[in-house]
Amino acid sequence: MEAALVTVATGVLKPVLRKLATLLGDEYKRFKGVRKEIGSLTHELAAMEAFLLKMSEEEEDPDVQGKVWMTEVRELSYDLEDAIDDFMQSVGDKDEKPDGFIEKIKSSLGKLGKMKARHQIGKEIQDLKKQIIEVGDRNARYKGRETFSNTKNATVDPRALAVFEHASKLVGIDEPRAELIKLLTDDDGVASTQQHVKMVSIVGSGGMGKTTLANQVYQELKEKFKCKAFISVSRNPDMTNILRTILSEVSGQAYASTKAGTIQQLIGKITNVLAHKRYFVVVDDIWAVDTWDVIKCAFPITCSGSIIITTTRKSDVADLCRSSCSGCIYNMRALDVVHSRQLFHRRLFDSNEDCPPNLQKVLDEILKKCGGLPLVIIGISGLLAITERTEHMWNQVKDSIGRALERNPGVEAMIKILSLSYFDLPPHLKTCLLYLSIFPEDSVIEKRALIWRWVAEGFIHKDGRYTTYESGERCFNELLNRSLIQVACTNEYGKVESCRVHDIILDFIISKSIEVNFVTLIGVPYITSRTQSKVRRLSLSKLMRKEIQ
Repeated sequence: MEAALVTVATGVLKPVLRKLATLLGDEYKRFKGVRKEIGSLTHELAAMEAFLLKMSEEEEDPDVQGKVWMTEVRELSYDLEDAIDDFMQSVGDKDEKPDGFIEKIKSSLGKLGKMKARHQIGKEIQDLKKQIIEVGDRNARYKGRETFSNTKNATVDPRALAVFEHASKLVGIDEPRAELIKLLTDDDGVASTQQHVKMVSIVGSGGMGKTTLANQVYQELKEKFKCKAFISVSRNPDMTNILRTILSEVSGQAYASTKAGTIQQLIGKITNVLAHKRYFVVVDDIWAVDTWDVIKCAFPITCSGSIIITTTRKSDVADLCRSSCSGCIYNMRALDVVHSRQLFHRRLFDSNEDCPPNLQKVLDEILKKCGGLPLVIIGISGLLAITERTEHMWNQVKDSIGRALERNPGVEAMIKILSLSYFDLPPHLKTCLLYLSIFPEDSVIEKRALIWRWVAEGFIHKDGRYTTYESGERCFNELLNRSLIQVACTNEYGKVESCRVHDIILDFIISKSIEVNFVTLIGVPYITSRTQSKVRRLSLSKLMRKEIQ
């Protein structure tokens, strides 16, 4: 899709550039002093827009200086748009010949006022141009100093820790593990030899335990196979490294002995090792269809009794994996209330300790907000473990879960996993997702109304053969596909008519919206927007609206 008019990454730079191009047209030739500044400003802003888009697409989470610079440019783009609109309005009125002496005086005074306004607006545009150049110069100046201390400590992928989780610590895993094993094996628990490769693709949102489930099945069955491998792909895969790792595991060679080669050479070596053998491979955390298109070439599909398990948080990826091997899709289910409470208790209380009666109600409300996501339950129970056990303090945690989690280093792994889906979005989808932060918690959001609001904001536009609304519908479906929004209601034909946002994801996108001054929320408990920022989009809670009335 072509870049949207307005995005969270670039603010309103694209509409500003279009308006500047209009000001350089024939209609405004008489304003020579301003035109020179506009031409210079256009080049500066075009370069900044390109750089902002590049940063948003290539950097998951820019450093503090990068965020400050991006925020300054976005805010200046809004101020510049206001100044241009004022200028165009002041010169847009057609001059008419006045009739009569009084009308001529009024006309003269009016023109004098317009001349002053134009002069003031022209000066304002010049001042904004200077600010933009200063922002760019300051960023370049301090970016150069940063190279002396730019080394970052390597971080451990939190998904990798799920592989080492002991089965005795897991809750609610027995039933899905048994279901998967039944799908992959005959009644006697042995992989079938009556057909080609058996494939199951596990799909679900971040934090649901896909990696944990896949690993439990792998540990249960792997000893029945001579060739086996468990490989994590991740969002930005190094295909050569992944294929070398697969070759090392299925062949029993040391990684260093696999020797780096081309992707085609590595695929050929893996295929040769697996030919006419039963193998069991888990390909964890696939993000893109083209990634699977490469990896699947290494696995012979005619090897009877072999098993492939894939995990992904994208429905279209799961469907591709399934269709490539005539397999099936296993949709992860959230933990039920019993298992949620069991996991929470295990993480927070001693084995012989019960939840205090005065905290039981707030505990139930917290568990409801967790939505059965194991990673979220673990993170919040860890947060409550260092919180005073009083109803007041636990209610504070419940009402500010998203912001509290971000301030607690003990749950960084959970935040990282949940935010990966956000960082993977292209700029226009990030913008559409952040717009959902204006809706209150537990809202049922009507699809058609939402799409037209996106269109009105400039997030969506006509794209090739698709109408504007159809482009918006594609964005809506993509957010569904990525498990970032959930189906609320469908019509009699199974078509989605409304959606809702999981509480934890809503908390996350609210924090992001506030961080980049995308939305200002008033009247929402425990949420404080930056008061020094200008308001770009305002959302009033029901409580605040009642007070105003």
